Amino acid sequence: MARHVAGAKRIALIAHDNMKAGLIDWCREHKAALEGHELCGTGTTSRLIREATGLHVKSFLSGPLGGDQQVGATLAEGRLDMVIFFSDPLTAQPHDPDVKALLRIAQVYDVPIALNRSSADFFVTSPFFAEEYSYEPHIVDGRRP
Repeated sequence: MARHVAGAKRIALIAHDNMKAGLIDWCREHKAALEGHELCGTGTTSRLIREATGLHVKSFLSGPLGGDQQVGATLAEGRLDMVIFFSDPLTAQPHDPDVKALLRIAQVYDVPIALNRSSADFFVTSPFFAEEYSYEPHIVDGRRP
């Protein structure tokens, strides 16, 4: 079954502690592109983005307190179109199993996920970022959601 993504995307914004400043800078840089979309994020990250940019970002719980799981559940329910997650690959995370589960859900449901600034730049500059887009999800084990 084809998945239809509207022009206004539903985007999760997430960053590990050492990467929050980078995501905030990225959001400032791309504020005009992000304004037309529905944004959400995990606890502290969403608050910091709101304060620094004025963008409306809905908050989930903090990642270690279940926010990553909330984002994953929202993905599985088909209520997110993409994830921008500035992850820190060099620092152990106490909630690493939750992070891995979120990444797995994004892969299983074939949802675009950017894990760093350069891939996020590709997302925001793609013609699909502000246009409608339909695709046939390719689920890892061959089943469709």
